[in-house]
Amino acid sequence: MPITSTLIAKTQQKLLQPQTVPLQAVIGFDGFVDEICDVVDKRASGDSYSRIETIKEYGDRISRAGGLSTNLELVPKVVKLGGNGPIMVNALNAQGVSITYIGALGDPTLHPVFTELASRVQAYSIAEPAHTDALEFKDGKIMMGKLESLKNITWERLIARVPVATLRELCRHTQLIASLNWTMLPYLTELWQHFIQEVLATITFAVPPFIFFDIADPEKRTATEISTALQTIQEFNKYGRAILGLNRKEATVIAQVLGLQIERPEQAALKQITCTIAQALSIYGVVVHPSDKAACFVAGEYYEIEGPYTTQPKLTTGAGDNFNAGFCYGGLRGCSPEESLVIGCGVSGFYVRHGHSPSQAELTEFLDTWAKHIGEEF
Repeated sequence: MPITSTLIAKTQQKLLQPQTVPLQAVIGFDGFVDEICDVVDKRASGDSYSRIETIKEYGDRISRAGGLSTNLELVPKVVKLGGNGPIMVNALNAQGVSITYIGALGDPTLHPVFTELASRVQAYSIAEPAHTDALEFKDGKIMMGKLESLKNITWERLIARVPVATLRELCRHTQLIASLNWTMLPYLTELWQHFIQEVLATITFAVPPFIFFDIADPEKRTATEISTALQTIQEFNKYGRAILGLNRKEATVIAQVLGLQIERPEQAALKQITCTIAQALSIYGVVVHPSDKAACFVAGEYYEIEGPYTTQPKLTTGAGDNFNAGFCYGGLRGCSPEESLVIGCGVSGFYVRHGHSPSQAELTEFLDTWAKHIGEEF
């Protein structure tokens, strides 16, 4: 449905209200060093080049090398912290949320890209970070990952660094638990199962926390593994308000794994695929966010808004994590699901234009600008 200035203004007013209760989150478990790269098309000099602009052009260049060979040059533009968890933490922390982060930040010492993050949150590192070359194009990105260190993210490694008693105490006082990047963490389902049995099942919550999941692109995992992960997420729903966040491609894969009766799920309407997945899983919420809009099915109701899409993003790697942070922040602030979609799109919209997550003041200003330019590129 069309976004309205009234809805944006209503959301702004919610965010401007004083927050009387400290907001806390426990998040895990990945960690990456990201190199954001251009792929060179033509190089004019040592300091000047034109880049390959689209994924199709990049694919065509590779295809022409079949039976031959080719040389592709990557130009790193930014080296930064990465991973679904750290990027989401940055975005939530910028809105004033107090966070405990557990993940792959360096072992035995923190990697330098995480030093600043660790100065702002309570950080526990349980493994070396992975590495990604993020090839950015106008129409998307290709993530080239080196993930060997992530096999060390296990339940045994976790409790060796963060004892069960500490995990229970952390979770007892939090309003949000988030576990991200399931696809790249080969032992995360097993970790989840232990976490349910040894942590969540031992706590009586006054208010059930939000428990947010972003499984990341699961295409390389088997249908059996994906199905087991989804069943485990359903188990989490017994102890909190479980929410599964998906981009449009991920929603297609999940629909296929669940065997949903959707003809051509990759082309299905956003409402159809969101509602059908949510009803099949029977958890508190499912969120699906294509690049130009966002939708959710929460507590039996469907909501959809158009986002502030731009054709000239400064940075797209991490946009989904910023959306997830904004959506979760809306829930923490007592916003409606529809208002939470607005916040998610606002945080993500600011991020792709500026290359960093917004502060509270920057988010408010961005929402104001968006309200004045609905339906326009800005």
